Amino acid sequence: MGRYDGVDLRLTVPHPARMYDYFLGGFTNFAADREAAGHALAVAPWLRTGARANRSFMHRSTRVLAEAGFDQFLDIGTGIPTSPSLHETAQRIRPEARVVYADNDPIVLSHAQALLTGTPGGRTAYVEADVTDPVHLLATPGLRETIDLARPVALSLNALLHVVPDELGAHRLVEHLKSALAPGSALVMTHVTAEFAPESAPGPARVHSAGPGADAAARARTRPEIARFFDGWTLLDPGVVPTPRWRPSPGETPVAPAEASAYAAVAVKP
Repeated sequence: MGRYDGVDLRLTVPHPARMYDYFLGGFTNFAADREAAGHALAVAPWLRTGARANRSFMHRSTRVLAEAGFDQFLDIGTGIPTSPSLHETAQRIRPEARVVYADNDPIVLSHAQALLTGTPGGRTAYVEADVTDPVHLLATPGLRETIDLARPVALSLNALLHVVPDELGAHRLVEHLKSALAPGSALVMTHVTAEFAPESAPGPARVHSAGPGADAAARARTRPEIARFFDGWTLLDPGVVPTPRWRPSPGETPVAPAEASAYAAVAVKP
């Protein structure tokens, strides 16, 4: 009990990805995750709203790109693919779409393998890889067998880079990934910022990085620092903006920037 495909899921220990799934209203979470999530919400009540604003941006940006013709998606640091997931959103518009999820956590991988189902005409894969080793990530057989890097790919780095500190060269890592993609590819990103939070609030990156040892690596960035990740690519309107303000859907409930605590943007490679 508590194992999947040989991996100990540690169901009695809170896990950040399952806590995030709980914030989103998913079902891949357990008592320990919900209890820890409750403690986090007591410190930062906006956390659930921020998670859902981030997820809503993923849905909107995926729809925009799929409608524009994208049929290949690479989502790094995806966590648990809470439904509706990226591949469900993309394949609803393009049934032939191919989606690769990458994460460095075997527990997340095990949960995801139990959840991933795609359309018959498309393909969905999950690979265990770390954004801090982009050479290995891009060479992973599961990725190479699913995605053709000679064709445009939509690369998603949503709610990921705030746990990659400057010492590990976050901007350099992203440049490596960008350089491996074909012209016409897209970079999709959300990134935690402290610019909207009141001075008395806990650091957004610290809270978003819930989990043992994660706080030390957390790095909220400013808008100019986040805009640097898109250097050399063409930003789609409205540019780098608070997550809820990137092409909000009609009738969508407005979310204040302070509750989202993140910037979002999409850019295309010339």
